[in-house]
Amino acid sequence: MKGLKIVVLAKQVPDTRNVGKDAMKADGTVNRAALPAIFNPEDLNALEQALRLKDMIEGTTVHILTMGPGRAAEIIREAMYRGADGGYLLSDRAFAGSDTLATSYALSCALRNLEYDLIICGRQAIDGDTAQVGPQVAEKLRLPQVTYAENIERCENGRLTIKRRLERGIEVVECPMPCVVTVNGSAAECRPRNARFVMKYKYARAAQEVQEAGEDYMQLLNERPYLKLTEWSVNDITCDSNELGLSGSPTKVKNIENVVFQAKEAKVLAPNDADIDAMMKELITNHTIG
Repeated sequence: MKGLKIVVLAKQVPDTRNVGKDAMKADGTVNRAALPAIFNPEDLNALEQALRLKDMIEGTTVHILTMGPGRAAEIIREAMYRGADGGYLLSDRAFAGSDTLATSYALSCALRNLEYDLIICGRQAIDGDTAQVGPQVAEKLRLPQVTYAENIERCENGRLTIKRRLERGIEVVECPMPCVVTVNGSAAECRPRNARFVMKYKYARAAQEVQEAGEDYMQLLNERPYLKLTEWSVNDITCDSNELGLSGSPTKVKNIENVVFQAKEAKVLAPNDADIDAMMKELITNHTIG
């Protein structure tokens, strides 16, 4: 069987698992400077599925496609440290403020520049929890899709056999390629960095990062062209600018409330029905639950 061309859609996200009191700005937007940027966890699960196929099928290549500011190139390097072959950074001010619809449109336009047999991504990103981008990309590219994947069992005769983890059990399905697969967080964790790959790719840079580099780095780049990561702006993909960024994002946030529970807000309840009933009424009244 010939090698596969796999593209993994990945996102750099603020670490919402460690939210503190400074996580939100006064205008209700996320204070990204107060939160560390990380590789979206379920996208790492997706990367591991891609790397397992690379291990199984000789000649398979794995590339990352991500959209974000220049610093998002860091997750391409992280993927390369684990065994990916390279990546593409989609970066332009025109993409700023994109909701899932505009994001999936930009990604699908970029994917039309690439050859692929399989597109894999995490089920959802922890900064949105919508699980919409993967299926929307599949719809825009008119590809079959398999969601909630936990393991890609086999790849034979142009078809994938995939185990899905659903709410009430497990399902095994077949799907023809090319296709889009979204991967659950219950899938296998991504392998750790490989020291040899870290040494080889630690100086890999995208165009915005290259602009900030000195002459020494430019000499290194000339000697090792594989260190240059591909970066595309809106001018490098065929798209309608009205479908990008805020203008292409119909989602509008009506209100954001920053709720941070601290130790001083703790209450001690007596082990009786009256105290528990009073607490339930208070939580419902202030909309913590219900």
